[in-house]
Amino acid sequence: MAEAAATHEAEAFAGRLACADNLSWMATLPAGCCTLVYADPPFNTERIVRGARPAGGAFDDRHGGGIGGYLDFLRPRLNAMIRVLAEHGTLYVHLDWRMAHYVKVLLDEVLSPRHFLNEIIWHYRSGARPGRWFGRKHDTLLVYAKSPGAQVFNRLRGGTYRTRDLCVDEHGRSYKSTRKGRIYFHPDGPAFSDVWDLPVLSTVSKERTGYPAQKPEALLERIILASTNEGDVVGDFFCGSGTSLAVAQRLGRRWFGCDKNQEAVDIARKRLAALVP
Repeated sequence: MAEAAATHEAEAFAGRLACADNLSWMATLPAGCCTLVYADPPFNTERIVRGARPAGGAFDDRHGGGIGGYLDFLRPRLNAMIRVLAEHGTLYVHLDWRMAHYVKVLLDEVLSPRHFLNEIIWHYRSGARPGRWFGRKHDTLLVYAKSPGAQVFNRLRGGTYRTRDLCVDEHGRSYKSTRKGRIYFHPDGPAFSDVWDLPVLSTVSKERTGYPAQKPEALLERIILASTNEGDVVGDFFCGSGTSLAVAQRLGRRWFGCDKNQEAVDIARKRLAALVP
């Protein structure tokens, strides 16, 4: 009953995009209203992060107090995200090499290790090539369920199988011969694992908004398709230029979004307006 009431409340709130501090704004939302919460917080670079273009905007990623100060900033916000997450919901926290391991420990503290589902590695090939260490070519997404086993999960497939020993039967179906007989390959390709090879946005991509740290729509599409169904609510409270909200809208999901940067919210509003017929 409680979850049904939260769903009904979410219908009244969905489609809200605010320029606000996310901690105070999340407090205005009903508990349990989101099937998916995607969090792409600042990465604790301790600098002002600027867009790729001169007029592309910027956000302040200086928190004070080093690692402890960053975790103090994030802890109440993670708790607020968990409050608005439905019992069948999933939380994705997007980080890089600087803080992923610290935030994993923090999430185990606020939710418990039992709720942990995956450490997804988003691998890409662009960026600088350092001379004295291996190139840092991935981000990390920490995935937790509000109620382990109850979360929405749609198995996604794509790509191609290894072709060694691949056979085709009289109906054109691919299979592998084993001692126990034929093992047939799924026609949609292998199931995705926890390592995702997806390119970052190129400098000439039509998706680019100019706002810094923009993620590709293909990444958010995979997350939303895996962890929601049509009509479910996606929450993004560090929404930046609105990639998750735009993808949710395109895929027939409802959404909440906020960011404390007015320029980011203005860009997100324009993106969303362009999707409305």
